[in-house]
Amino acid sequence: MTHNVHKCTEGEYTVNWDDLKLFLAVSRCGTITGAAKQLNVQHSTVSRRIKALEQNLGVSLFRRTKNVYELTLEGVKIESAAIRMESEITGLDGALLGKNDSLIGPLRVTTISSMAATILMPIFSSFCESYPKIDLHIVVSNDTVSLANREADIAVRLTNSPPGMLIGKRITTVASTIYGSANYLKHQQQDGDKLNWIGAECCDFHKSWTKQACEYKVHQFSCNDAMTILSAVRTDLGVTFLPCFIGDVDPILERYCEPETKFDLGLWVLCHPELKHNARVLAFRKHLIQSVNKQRQLFEGIANKA
Repeated sequence: MTHNVHKCTEGEYTVNWDDLKLFLAVSRCGTITGAAKQLNVQHSTVSRRIKALEQNLGVSLFRRTKNVYELTLEGVKIESAAIRMESEITGLDGALLGKNDSLIGPLRVTTISSMAATILMPIFSSFCESYPKIDLHIVVSNDTVSLANREADIAVRLTNSPPGMLIGKRITTVASTIYGSANYLKHQQQDGDKLNWIGAECCDFHKSWTKQACEYKVHQFSCNDAMTILSAVRTDLGVTFLPCFIGDVDPILERYCEPETKFDLGLWVLCHPELKHNARVLAFRKHLIQSVNKQRQLFEGIANKA
């Protein structure tokens, strides 16, 4: 569906909705690179089309400060109009989708790699078995994926502060604590050595927790991928924070200490308000909640392995 907004000056020209979507992405991300990554387009495409939009409108929309794109006064005005248009388009698309709403067709779910590759995979599998005519597309990303821009229909996220523009349910509490391999922790206790911390850069939570716990603030091994960090722990490189649903089921790993509530996160299933009655969204949401409830103790760190 093509959406255009018109503006008249000395002559009439059309501003394409796709250009305004790029504009909103730059405004929200603060960088051309971030916007390009969010929309899955080339950096040069975003830069070129933002410049063309400014030329068409006859105003500067951004000023660059320390490599961050900040809105000008004119940009703020355009942003307000673009957000209103975004809401209207999302509502229109949602209404049209509702006319053909059924348990047939695509469903895009975004979540983080540490969940998609572990505890959620059996849930994805059983969902596909229960709903064979729904095509499940999993978007694995630690970055914020815009549900409003239809980059995904549902987000499964670990957070204590979900975005206000989305609706959803806090399914359960996810507990985390410090894990190391049984072999590493055994030698660490025998030798009385200080813990060797793996530099976890996969998300803000890991960064913050590791920074608080690591005395020296330096790491011999660092990584920004959750599953690679898990592999590093399993191969005796050191310790890191892990959710209990990963650490407690791994036969190689052991808890260094018991979970503390200050490291608890909420597990949320989120969607855009316009999709709250969508049949595929509701089916997945129900299936996820039921599946998580069956393993609630594992998520909450209560059912430790024998």
